[in-house]
Amino acid sequence: PPYAVGAAQEIAKRKKKKKKGCTVSINKAINTQEVAVKEKHARNILLDKGAQTFWSVVNRLPLSSNAVLCWKFCHVFHKLLRDGHPNVLKDSLRYKNELSDMSRMWGHLSEGYGQLCSTYLTLLRTKMEYHTKNPRFPGNLQMSDRQLDEAGESDVNNFFQLTVEMFDYLECELNLFQTVFNSLDMSRSVSVTTAGQCRLAPLIQVILDCSHLYDYTVKLLFKLHSCLPADTLQGHRDRFMEQFTKLKDLFYRSSNLQYFKRLIQIPQLPENPPNFLRASALSEHISPVVVIPAEASSPDSEPVSEKDDLMDMDASHSDPFNFNSQNGVNKDEKDHLIDQLYKEISGLKAQLENMKTESQRAVLQLKGRVSELEAELAEQQHLRQQAADESEFLRAELDELKKKREDTEKAQRSLTEIERKAQANEQRYSRLKEKYSELVQNHADLLRKNAEVTKQVSVARQAQVDLEREKKELEDSFQRISDQTEVLESLKQELATSKQELQIVQGSLETSAQSEAKWTAQIAELEKERGSLVNAVARQEEQLSALQEQLEYTQLKLSSTQESICQLAKDQRKILLAESRRAAEQVVQEALRQFEEPTLFSCAGSADHLLCKVRSVSSCIEQLEQCWSQYLACPEDISGLLHAVTLLAHLTSDTIVHGSTTCLRAPPEPADSLTEACKQYGRETLIYLGFLEEEGILEKADSTAVRSCLTRITAIGEELLPRGLDIKQEELGDLVDKELAATSAAIETATARIEEMLSKSRAGDTGVKLEVNERILGSCTSLMQAIQVLIVASKELQREIVESGRGTASPKEFYAKNSRWTEGLISASKAVGWGATVMVDAADLVVQGRGKFEELMVCSREIAASTAQLVAASKVKADKDSPNLAQLQQASRGVNQATAAVVASTVSGKLQIEDTGSLSKERPLSPQVRVLELENELQKERQKLGELRKKHYELAGVAEGWEEGTEASPPTLQEAVTEKE
Repeated sequence: PPYAVGAAQEIAKRKKKKKKGCTVSINKAINTQEVAVKEKHARNILLDKGAQTFWSVVNRLPLSSNAVLCWKFCHVFHKLLRDGHPNVLKDSLRYKNELSDMSRMWGHLSEGYGQLCSTYLTLLRTKMEYHTKNPRFPGNLQMSDRQLDEAGESDVNNFFQLTVEMFDYLECELNLFQTVFNSLDMSRSVSVTTAGQCRLAPLIQVILDCSHLYDYTVKLLFKLHSCLPADTLQGHRDRFMEQFTKLKDLFYRSSNLQYFKRLIQIPQLPENPPNFLRASALSEHISPVVVIPAEASSPDSEPVSEKDDLMDMDASHSDPFNFNSQNGVNKDEKDHLIDQLYKEISGLKAQLENMKTESQRAVLQLKGRVSELEAELAEQQHLRQQAADESEFLRAELDELKKKREDTEKAQRSLTEIERKAQANEQRYSRLKEKYSELVQNHADLLRKNAEVTKQVSVARQAQVDLEREKKELEDSFQRISDQTEVLESLKQELATSKQELQIVQGSLETSAQSEAKWTAQIAELEKERGSLVNAVARQEEQLSALQEQLEYTQLKLSSTQESICQLAKDQRKILLAESRRAAEQVVQEALRQFEEPTLFSCAGSADHLLCKVRSVSSCIEQLEQCWSQYLACPEDISGLLHAVTLLAHLTSDTIVHGSTTCLRAPPEPADSLTEACKQYGRETLIYLGFLEEEGILEKADSTAVRSCLTRITAIGEELLPRGLDIKQEELGDLVDKELAATSAAIETATARIEEMLSKSRAGDTGVKLEVNERILGSCTSLMQAIQVLIVASKELQREIVESGRGTASPKEFYAKNSRWTEGLISASKAVGWGATVMVDAADLVVQGRGKFEELMVCSREIAASTAQLVAASKVKADKDSPNLAQLQQASRGVNQATAAVVASTVSGKLQIEDTGSLSKERPLSPQVRVLELENELQKERQKLGELRKKHYELAGVAEGWEEGTEASPPTLQEAVTEKE
C-alpha cells in the first residue's frame, strides 16, 4: 500500500540521518584539539551496530601526521572495542596490520605523543588478538566464575596457555599506564589542565581492563596450583609478582589525581600478594571492583531520543505520512498505522537479533563439532597406530609359539627315544642282574671248593696246578664282575635321571597343550578385531583423504590471498611514500610562504644557530640518499625512508625560518643575499623531493643543487657570525671571574643607590607617597641582598665544579676546555648585572614620580629570570648531592620570594597612588580596560624579549655538558621566567 512505501522511505531516511549523526560524532570526538573526548560523542558512536561507519570516517583522517589526532582515535577505538557491538571486532580485524605499521612509525618519535601513540596502538592490537583467540571473553572482560571455567574447557593445558595470554595482555595495559605517567609532570596539577586530561582520559578504560585481568589471573593461578607442581609454575608466580607491584603502585597514584576522583572510584590492591602455595588463600581473595558514579545531567550528556527525532518533522516539508492529501485517511488512522509499523519494526528487530544469536550459537556448535571431530580423528589415528602395534606384537608372539611348538615336537621325539633307551637299559639290567646272581652263586661254590682244596692240598698235590689255574680264572671272573657292578650303578643313575626328565617333559607337554589352546582362541579373537580395525582404518583413510583435499583447497586459497595482500601492501607503501612526499612539500611551501610575511617573525635570529641547522640538513640529505637506496633494494623496509623525508622537510623549514630571522639583524646587502639563497634552497628542495615520485629515476635524484644552496647559505652565515664568538679560549677563565666580580659590584652599586633614594624620599616626601616609596625601595633592597647571596653561592659551586672536573689541568684550561659552558656563565652574569642597573633606574623614576610601576615590575621579573639563567648555568655540571648546590637552590628560592615581594609592593603602591590621586583626572578609558590593555602589551613585549634572550642563551650554552642529555640540559629562558613567576 502507499502508506507502507512512504513509511519504508521515511525509515530509510532516518537511518541515513542516524548514520550521518554518527559520522558527525566521530569527527567531533577525534580532532586535533588537545582536550579529552566528550562522553556524549562517544555514546553516539557506540549506538552503531558495528564499526564500518567508524572506519570509513577514520580512514580519511591524517592519523600518521598528527599525534594528538592519533591519540584520540586510540581512545575512541578502545572504548568501541570495550562497550560497542560484537561486530566491532569482526569489522576491525582487517585494519590490524595498519595499526602495527602506525605503531612502529610513531615509535620513532621520542617526544610529545609519539611514544604514547605507539604504546596505545600496540595495546589495541594485543586486545584484538586476545579476543579473536578467546571469543568467549566479551570486549569489556566481564565474566562469571562459571564462564571463566568454561573458557578453559576443563583442560589444565588451556588454563596454562590462557594465563600466559592474560599476562601479555596485562603487560601491554601496564606499559600504557606507565608511559602516560612518565609523560606528565606530576609535580604540578596536571589533571586540571585540558592537556593533562587529554592524556589521562584513556586510562579509565585501562583501569577497567586491569581490574578484570588481575582478578582472572589470581583465580587461574590458584586453579593451576591445584593441578600442577609448584616448581612448574615458578615463572608464572614471578611474572605475577612483577605485575602486582606495578599495578598496585599505578592504582595508588591514579587514585590521588583530582581528575579521576570525580569520574571513577579506583580500587586498592591488598598490601601483600596472594599466597598461591596455600589453597585456602583463595577464600581471602577479594575481586577489585571499579565503581563509576552516575553521570551528572548536563547539556553535553543529554541522550538523543531516536523516536523523538523520528517524529519531529518540519511542517514546511513534504510529509510522506500526510495521508489526508493522498487517500483521505484521517490523522488517527495515520497514528495507528505509524504505531503498527513501529511494532512491526520492533518485532523484526527482535527476530533479527534472535536469528543473529541463533546463528552465532550454531557457529559455535559447529566449531565445537569440528573440534570434536578433529579430536575423534586424532583418537582414531592413535587407535589405528595402537592396533598396528598390537598386530605386530601378536605376530611376533605367534612366531614364538610356532617355535615353541616345533621345540615341543622335538622334545616328544627325544622323549620317545629316551623311553626306548630306558626299556633297553631295563632289559639289559635284568640280564646283568641274573648273570650277577649266577656269578655270586658260582663264587660261593668256588669258595667252598677252595676250602675243600686247601684241606686236601696235602693230599692232592697233583691238583695244585689245576687249582692255581682255576684260581686265576676266578680272579679274572671276579674282576669282570666288579666292572659289571660299576656299569650297573651308572645305568641305575641314568635311569633315575631319565625318569625325572620324562616327568618334566610330560608336565611341559601338558602346559604347552593348554597354552596352545588358549593362544589359539586369542588369535581367533584378534583376527576378528583385526578385521574390524581394518574396516575402521579404511573409513578413517577415506575421511583423511577428504580432509586432505579440503586442506589443499584452503592452502590454495590462502596462497592467493597472501599474493593479493602482498600486492596491496606494495601499493600501500607507494601511497604512503607519495603522501609523505606531499606532506614534506607542504611543510617546505609553508616555510616559503612565511618567508614572504616578515610580520610572522617577532624576534631576530643568530648566524650560529643557522649554521647548526645547515649542518643538520646536510647530514639528513646523506641519510635520505642512503635510505632511498635501501628502499630500492628492499621495498618492504620503508620506515627509514619515511623518517628521512619527514626529517628533511622539517629541517628545511627550520633552516628557512631561521634564515629569515637572521636577516632581521643582518646588514642590508648580506640580508638580501641570504634571503635569495634561502628561497632558492626551498625551491631546489621541492624539486629534489619531486624525484621521489617514481622508483626508476634514482639517477635523476641529484642533490648537487641543494648542496650548492646550503654552501652559499653557510658562506653568508659565517660572514654574519658576531665577533664576540672569537674570544680566545685562554681568556675565558679570566673573563668569568671578571664578569662575576662586575656583577657583584653592580649589585652593590644598585644597593647603595637604593639606600640613597630611600634617604631622599624620607627627606622630601610625606604621607602615602612616602609609604609607597619606602615599601617599594625596601623590597628592592631585599631583592638585591638575595641576588648577592645567590652570586656568592654560585661562585662556591663553580669553584667546586672546577676543582672536581679539571684534574691535573689549571682552572683556565678547564674553562677553555668547556668553552660553551663558560660562555653561558659569562652571558648569565652580564644579564644579572644589566638587570640590576635597569631595575634601579626604573625604581628611581618611580620614586621621582616620572616612571611607571609596570616598568619596575617587568625589571624585577627580568632580573629574576637572569638569576634563574645563572642558576641553570651553574648547576649543569654540579653533583646532585653537593651541599653547595643545595645552598644555591635555597638562594634561588630566596630570589623568587624577593621578586614576588617587589611585584606585590609595586602593585599595592600603584593602587594606593591611583586611589588617592587619580579620582580627579579624566581618562578616555575605564581603569579595567586600561589595565587589560597594559597587561596584553606587557605580555607581548615579554614574549619578544624572552625569545630574543632565548636565542642568545642557546648560542652561549648549547654544547659540552648541556648537550649530554635531557637531565643535564639547563632550562630555557622562557621556562625559567615561568618558574620564577
